[in-house]
Amino acid sequence: MNFLRNLLASFLALVIFSVLAFFLFFGIVAAFVGSFSKKDVVEVADKSVLHLKLDKPISEVEFENPLEVLPIFSGAPATIGLVQIKEAIRKAKDDDKIKGIYLEAPFVMAGMAVVEEVRDALEDFRSSGKFVVSYAEFYSEGGYYLASVADHVYMHPEGFLEFNGLNTNVTFFKGLFDKLEIEPQIFRVGDFKSAVEPFMRKDMSEENRLQLSSLINAAYKNVIDNIAESRNVASARLMEISNNMLARKPQQGVEFKLLDSLVYMDQVLAVMKEKAGTSQDEELELIKYEKYKKTVSKYNKSKNEIAVIVASGEIVPDKGDINTIGSTKFSEEIRKAREDDNIKAIVIRINSPGGSFVASDVMWREIKLAGESKPVIASMSDVAASGGYYMAMACDTIVAQPNTITGSIGIFGIIFNLQGFLNHKLGITHDEVQTGKYSGLYTMVRPLTEQEKQIIQDDVEDGYETFITKAAEGRDMTVDEIKKIASGRVWTGDQAKNNGLVDILGDLDDAIKIAAGKANLGDDYKVKYYPKQRTIFEEILRDLEGDTQAKAIKKELGEFYPYLEAIKNVQKQEGIQTKMLYEFNLD
Repeated sequence: MNFLRNLLASFLALVIFSVLAFFLFFGIVAAFVGSFSKKDVVEVADKSVLHLKLDKPISEVEFENPLEVLPIFSGAPATIGLVQIKEAIRKAKDDDKIKGIYLEAPFVMAGMAVVEEVRDALEDFRSSGKFVVSYAEFYSEGGYYLASVADHVYMHPEGFLEFNGLNTNVTFFKGLFDKLEIEPQIFRVGDFKSAVEPFMRKDMSEENRLQLSSLINAAYKNVIDNIAESRNVASARLMEISNNMLARKPQQGVEFKLLDSLVYMDQVLAVMKEKAGTSQDEELELIKYEKYKKTVSKYNKSKNEIAVIVASGEIVPDKGDINTIGSTKFSEEIRKAREDDNIKAIVIRINSPGGSFVASDVMWREIKLAGESKPVIASMSDVAASGGYYMAMACDTIVAQPNTITGSIGIFGIIFNLQGFLNHKLGITHDEVQTGKYSGLYTMVRPLTEQEKQIIQDDVEDGYETFITKAAEGRDMTVDEIKKIASGRVWTGDQAKNNGLVDILGDLDDAIKIAAGKANLGDDYKVKYYPKQRTIFEEILRDLEGDTQAKAIKKELGEFYPYLEAIKNVQKQEGIQTKMLYEFNLD
């Protein structure tokens, strides 16, 4: 009886699984047939207003999700692509049916340079004579910075305005390591290579405090100057308002000319109806960005291509994943672009704090080889520091935003000594025999000897010499000149332009134009982004495994999730690194 019961249960499970698989398969087929038959046709009504709602993290490129048509994979995409946002704004500028933009971005989830690019695109849109209206129930610092470019900045009467400057916070782990009896054995070059400080100190060194203070003050000055120009308020006055947080309440925001008026949503709609030429008794034609972006034509008959290769995330060996820059995968993309005769120029879009020294050097080599046959331009996003700068310095021209975080030319290595933790906390002991004096050089179960430490320190110093020598070659400077601005020091794009680490201040569009000019293409070219979009099967695996797991952990930990990420980051620090650990956002 047990045998029959188990047999029937197994058979029933097989039937149920087969039925579900059948419906899932035909659901996918039906969804794709339906989506292709519709061809994503979007009709834009006359007197429309583009609703630009930035309520998700802004990534470099927003690859379309082919599974979005299926209920189990439906919902909003994980990110909004910077490239797609700018394309939609650019098209709306010349679209006679679009009369203006309604910006809804109370809290922008992006770095300072990315916010700058969106802001520049909106400013260019306004040059057409069309309007931009911003409205929110509250504005974060970054949200207000973006909103300040609008013709009219409105806010809910009971809202909240954050306008109090920038702050950077560094998490230190030394106390944790002391309690756990874990000893980070650290090797570095440069007074400013402060990426290792969280492991060896409980507070900032004076050198690190100096560079971070210089960095955020320079970045914020750029923010203030841009707001001053948009709002027609003196920079000094804005700085005074910010330093003393004088505009805490919505009414104070109006008083100090940061806001135009305090209104409710129905009043904002009335203003936009009037500006769009719609009567008040008619419904305002709002078209969402997610819908309008589908009207942007991807077709370009030019045979000349400019390849934009996106390098976003931490630099790691091998292929990496969707959140990292794998040296093998990236090198393959560069190599294919170099060997493709239709690709006339390459733009490398860098958004990386760095990572593995060897992986950085692997990619540097491929970029240099590509530069021998066609123009290669670096476009820096939010951050292109340490290993990120290592990539950029191999390019013909480096383009950065004023608030890009770059530099950090330095190197470090860490080997954790776990002997105290293992012996005293877990009761685990080790002993060893070896064939040579240094056979156990990279052990983690005992402290390194002085001779072993010196070997690793020599390797780190050799790596640093390689870094600064190649940087000097790439920037057409002497090694001594590079050393004056190296030592791990971090700079804004504006500062880097002044000290010779960056050539031009501009955005990705500027970098593409420079690439076209160097390749003598005029206007006869098309732009394609790499790596190419994932296959449907990769999307299924990503949605069912990686994203689901990450979302579940994030939901469970809530506000403590960043600390888990920081601890996980510590695990990646072993070996020789060229990396910056800080993250700067307009929160």
